[in-house]
Amino acid sequence: MKRESSTTKRRLQGSYLISLMSIMLVLFVISLFSSLVLFANKISDYIKENVGFEIVMKKGVKEKDIIDFQHVLESKKYVKSTEYISQQEATRRLTEDLGEDILEWLGDVENPLLPSIDVRFKSEYANNDSIAKIEQWVMKNKNVKEVYFQKSLIHSIDKNVHKIAAVLLLIGLVLLIMAVTLISHTVRLSVYSKRFVVRSMQLVGATESFIIKPFMKHFVIQGFIGAVLSLVLLTVFLMTMMKNIPELASLINFGNIAVIYVSVLILGVLLTTLSTFFAMRKYLRADVDELYE
Repeated sequence: MKRESSTTKRRLQGSYLISLMSIMLVLFVISLFSSLVLFANKISDYIKENVGFEIVMKKGVKEKDIIDFQHVLESKKYVKSTEYISQQEATRRLTEDLGEDILEWLGDVENPLLPSIDVRFKSEYANNDSIAKIEQWVMKNKNVKEVYFQKSLIHSIDKNVHKIAAVLLLIGLVLLIMAVTLISHTVRLSVYSKRFVVRSMQLVGATESFIIKPFMKHFVIQGFIGAVLSLVLLTVFLMTMMKNIPELASLINFGNIAVIYVSVLILGVLLTTLSTFFAMRKYLRADVDELYE
């Protein structure tokens, strides 16, 4: 009798551990995927906000007028940053790129480079439609000669971002379905191992709510513990990534990370709660013959 009791206890412990590990790994994959989506959005925004929009000023425009126009640009809600590039600065940069003094190369020819303002837009405005409207407004300034921006590059970024978003959404739905299915099966197996205990409780007149309550409590705790463990793994993963790729730290929004952490905790409890409820209902309403299947 002692040996049977000990064997049963070990099996229950093994079942509990397998169930907990399954829940933990599923939630870790979901939390990791959510973090990768967050990184993808941040990287997309970073790329968009570094797309160049160069405003070339006319020859002979006073520096004060250019700086005043720069301040007007900086006050606009769609502008992230601006940089004034004087004729001297443009000459210096071109000389560095060519590895040769451009003024010596030109000789008596007048320096053709003109002062400009380099503009960076906020990510939500870094698209061809918005930039085209901004270009029209900029060109109304009498001191502006022309505007340069890479329309094909911006179009390519938008197109690829939409494709990536669609793929990530599809992967997210697949992962969620897999999570629900795996956790549901894990809970069902655990409940199945106790199906005769459930039947015995029914035979002595226990109500459904009375029978379900201890199972619900057990798996809610298990779901919470699994979620916490998955977040520990996620934290270790993120810290390792930031240590090896320091640039990622600047892309992390800790407010969004906190939302992911809270969502995983809620999801862990919610999935195990619903899975336990439906699994218990199945066995509470099953025929006696079905318990032996």
